[in-house]
Amino acid sequence: MYLSRFLSIHALWVTVSSVMQPYPLVWGHYDLCKTQIYTEEGKVWDYMACQPESTDMTKYLKVKLDPPDITCGDPPETFCAMGNPYMCNNECDASTPELAHPPELMFDFEGRHPSTFWQSATWKEYPKPLQVNITLSWSKTIELTDNIVITFESGRPDQMILEKSLDYGRTWQPYQYYATDCLDAFHMDPKSVKDLSQHTVLEIICTEEYSTGYTTNSKIIHFEIKDRFAFFAGPRLRNMASLYGQLDTTKKLRDFFTVTDLRIRLLRPAVGEIFVDELHLARYFYAISDIKVRGRCKCNLHATVCVYDNSKLTCECEHNTTGPDCGKCKKNYQGRPWSPGSYLPIPKGTANTCIPSISSIGNPPKFNRIWPNISSLEVSNPKQVAPKLALSTVSSVQVANHKRANVCDNELLHCQNGGTCHNNVRCLCPAAYTGILCEKLRCEEAGSCGSDSGQDAPPHGSPALLLLTTLLGTASPLVF
Repeated sequence: MYLSRFLSIHALWVTVSSVMQPYPLVWGHYDLCKTQIYTEEGKVWDYMACQPESTDMTKYLKVKLDPPDITCGDPPETFCAMGNPYMCNNECDASTPELAHPPELMFDFEGRHPSTFWQSATWKEYPKPLQVNITLSWSKTIELTDNIVITFESGRPDQMILEKSLDYGRTWQPYQYYATDCLDAFHMDPKSVKDLSQHTVLEIICTEEYSTGYTTNSKIIHFEIKDRFAFFAGPRLRNMASLYGQLDTTKKLRDFFTVTDLRIRLLRPAVGEIFVDELHLARYFYAISDIKVRGRCKCNLHATVCVYDNSKLTCECEHNTTGPDCGKCKKNYQGRPWSPGSYLPIPKGTANTCIPSISSIGNPPKFNRIWPNISSLEVSNPKQVAPKLALSTVSSVQVANHKRANVCDNELLHCQNGGTCHNNVRCLCPAAYTGILCEKLRCEEAGSCGSDSGQDAPPHGSPALLLLTTLLGTASPLVF
């Protein structure tokens, strides 16, 4: 009976596992920035790397067309039907909602019939090139997490370039070239992403795969993000630890999937033949029904939430960081140089929190109680870090803004030797201790600490203190 029940449960688990196979078992969402853990001193914060969830980024972009008057309908004009290029009695009229095709229809909900789409003016000025730049801007650094997909309502263009910017449109780099003939259009041999490898994943290629003209079910263009991820994470992206390790250590790879703006350069519409039919120029135009861009706000692994307010995306920063991308330490938390978080070790990563500045503590004591991120020391057992260790400070640093600074708090600066924090302003010390954080014996000030006093001086040279100091001194921040 028990064996039968066990076999049934096992069969159910195998079935569920097989259904879930297309999905990675460990994505590393990093959806939590900190958690409380218990040590011998009570609850303390354990900080982790964190990032916002992936989402549809087209909800937050601004679109710009160049030339600005390239959208059809002003003045009204006729164009040829998509399926029959010789039936040229369709009308585009910007003043009539049912006949207008404005840019925002590139990003509206698809699934309705007939579909909605943006459309350019026709190639009525041939042989002058019919060229359009479509710029998508976020005013925020974002990280791409899925393929960029462009669905054309017309035939896919004969020539097109997808470009990216990392500096809000000041400079541009090509992402990928698309053409019916790569050698003729861009002097490049045609390739597909399948021809790449780990070592050539950043290569800019020209592909002929997506540039057919008026062909049934051939309206979609891809820029393959996931296929590039798969070079490191394996098929179906199951080995995300390998991918995160590469992103952590290779700045060029991380930057490759990071953008502030995208630009679609439409250089030549779908012709379908070798020669342009000059008698039916209303056949030639661009029309896009949908653009998909999926990604997340870049917060340098210091936030799980990105808010959209006043048409602007901003990270809600944790780890005592601040800025649109959590790219710097908050005031009074500049005790060490800012550093981005790290994906490793999976699944929690390393937070690389900003720690309080010496100047934020008031008159600097001999010992300043600052807890490091336990996971950043790669200590699996919190008890391995002696709970009463203190890091020595530089006493020559000048103190600023001491009236507004918190002397103690419940997260990082703890009163020592049994002292209690009073209103984040001062430590209430036991009778035998003194100092801002109760770090000194009263008998030290009187010069009466001896073997007969019954009070032993703190072990300044303890092995645990030396180990912790060495770890913090040698663990330099990641530089990408």
